[in-house]
Amino acid sequence: MDFPARMRWASRMQFFGSGFVFATWGVHIPTVKAHYGVNEAQLGLAMLAAGVGALLGLTQASRWIGRHGARSTAGVCGATYALLLAGLLIMPAYAALLGLLAVFGIVTSVFDVAINTEAAQLELRGGKPLMSGMHGMFSLGGMVGAMTGGAAIAAGMAPQHHLMLVATVMALSIAVSARWMLPKESTAFASDDHGFRLPRGTLAVLGLLAALGLIAEGAIYDWSVLYLHQELRSPQQQAALAYASFSAAMAMARFGGDAMRARFAPAVLLRGSALLAAASMTLVLLTDMPWLALAGFAGVGVGFANVVPILFAASARVPGVEPARGIAAVSAAAYLGFMAGPPVIGFVAQVSSLTVALYVVVAFAAALAASARHADVA
Repeated sequence: MDFPARMRWASRMQFFGSGFVFATWGVHIPTVKAHYGVNEAQLGLAMLAAGVGALLGLTQASRWIGRHGARSTAGVCGATYALLLAGLLIMPAYAALLGLLAVFGIVTSVFDVAINTEAAQLELRGGKPLMSGMHGMFSLGGMVGAMTGGAAIAAGMAPQHHLMLVATVMALSIAVSARWMLPKESTAFASDDHGFRLPRGTLAVLGLLAALGLIAEGAIYDWSVLYLHQELRSPQQQAALAYASFSAAMAMARFGGDAMRARFAPAVLLRGSALLAAASMTLVLLTDMPWLALAGFAGVGVGFANVVPILFAASARVPGVEPARGIAAVSAAAYLGFMAGPPVIGFVAQVSSLTVALYVVVAFAAALAASARHADVA
């Protein structure tokens, strides 16, 4: 079945908006740190709050998508996700920021499952790979969001004004594009049981691999700007290029990823990708030259580009498991790792250094390479 082009583009715009919003948060992590006067450990705790919220959201994602369909769920949660950006710098205290980030995590995770469910249905019913390209739009959104965020800082734009502008534009974009997504019946479940279950068997293995990938990928999203700004003493507008180079390289690799997935077995592609990520991150952490670190972040982006698309696409093809349920289950396992990653890195950075803490990325990329054979499951 071939779906109208507007449905594919609606899905692409959802991924783009998700990446743009997430990048805007990433660019302003140093701003948030300075505004609330927190250290790395407290910043890690704030990211933990978002991770806990994300995990809570994942326990309800399949139920909400089953009841309302991916289109309505994505429109509401995606717009809310964008609008919450406007509150990052106006919370009355650090504790209130934790609450806002918990809600941010809830709507982010449900939005993520909804748009990945949509992409999986388009791929399965269209009969050709689309998932990597969709995730490429997320990375493209991340690149554009990071570059515009850096430009706004360089131009002297007040951080709160920038956050409010992005929140408004992205909320409207996500809400409007959701109107052209698949109708509810195409992304709801065939059964009445929409409850959440922890992954088992094949889904548990995929979830563990996805957790390794998301911890490592999330470390770049959450800590790369601060790393360049704090460890290599780059100005914040230049430090934003760490996120931009990572996202740009990831986007380009993902746009070519569907062709790569059609040509290579999942295990082969996953192993090569993870080895590249490990080598590139090692380069980032060994150099004291910002331009070389930016090249290394780009290599990490290429390396991690197809890890999540490979594993999410596999989770949607597990026999006897509905796509949204499979994606939600693997996402839950991944977010368990994603939830633990930021505070662990923050605490290690507090007692040692951010450089030492980011060797987690190297270790987990190496573990992915060693376990890549498990990706050939569906």
